[in-house]
Amino acid sequence: MSTAALVSLAEPISSEGGPGLFLRIILVASFVGVGLLAWILLRAGRNNNG
Repeated sequence: MSTAALVSLAEPISSEGGPGLFLRIILVASFVGVGLLAWILLRAGRNNNG
């Protein structure tokens, strides 16, 4: 994902306030965490099979 795409996704988060702001931040962080976890598990599985 390009930097411009990430900036366009983060723009509504930084421009809007309110109680939903915290939930949006948590949602984005959880997607990033799940993606990193899946990447680590796939790399570990591929290294063990070799």
